[in-house]
Amino acid sequence: MHTVGFFVYPGHQILDLAGPFGAFEAAAKVAGRPLYALEVLSRAGGLVPGSGSVAVATGAAGDARVDTLIVAGGDIGPMLEPGEVQSVARLAGRTHRIASVCTGAFLLAEAGLLDGKRATTHWRMAQQLQRSYPTVHVDADRIYIADGGIWSSAGVTAGVDLALALIEADHGVELAREIARELVVYYRRAGGQSQYSPISQMEPESDRIRIALAFARDHLHEPLQIERLAEAAHLSVRQFGRTFRRETGETPAKAVERLRVEAARARLQDGSEPIEYVAQAVGFSDPERMRRAFVKLYGMPPQAIRRLDRSMGKSPAIANEM
Repeated sequence: MHTVGFFVYPGHQILDLAGPFGAFEAAAKVAGRPLYALEVLSRAGGLVPGSGSVAVATGAAGDARVDTLIVAGGDIGPMLEPGEVQSVARLAGRTHRIASVCTGAFLLAEAGLLDGKRATTHWRMAQQLQRSYPTVHVDADRIYIADGGIWSSAGVTAGVDLALALIEADHGVELAREIARELVVYYRRAGGQSQYSPISQMEPESDRIRIALAFARDHLHEPLQIERLAEAAHLSVRQFGRTFRRETGETPAKAVERLRVEAARARLQDGSEPIEYVAQAVGFSDPERMRRAFVKLYGMPPQAIRRLDRSMGKSPAIANEM
């Protein structure tokens, strides 16, 4: 039987544990037979306090052997204590598949498990992860990422998407879909779907990158190649590209596309302009390109977003988190 071990530490986020745990637990009920053995592990074992003062009973990592190791997210300080890092590194050396939920990626990175690999985390922490571990290729634009045998996911509920994707890899799409129904959640979001990232409110470290973002916001209707943004920031193209990625977790091209999508969404919600006019006004070369960008960021096309926003009467920022 496939054993899934969940690693926790003081200050772990309880939902980062409970969400994926519940998905794997439901597999037996849906399949009608045991598929996974589940263990919750910690460095020393015993009760480990998590968020909201909820303590979780754990076994000691010690010589435990699991087939899949999932590191829960939570407070970064406690998870990076040397003892925690060493425990995860030892566990990882005895497992076939490793995953993290939310900020758990920091623990994998500290253990050297993400060196040279693509990874994601909660959008709010993506910049910090990239700055702290420059050898990791952080992609803040993903619900989850699989790079070889190492998986990582965005924050909180994305852990359920990650678990369903792992189950699908083990037992196929039909079982994963039935588990999603059992949990009363949408069938897992595709890993390539964007998580919410309010780039229009982004505050990079340096004035030059802030100037480039401001320039982009003011000139969305114009061509915005990297050369033009670098010129606005008074940096070489190469230096601008590296600095921009380090401080924002985005490439300049992705950032401009995201800014255009956010601007288009505001216009779609507030007015009755035709989709074609909105696309041109915010700098998309054609409506189809805007449609693809909307689907990637929000999981649905502009027309559906307009209907959703109008029917719910909510702001774009709130709707993004649904």
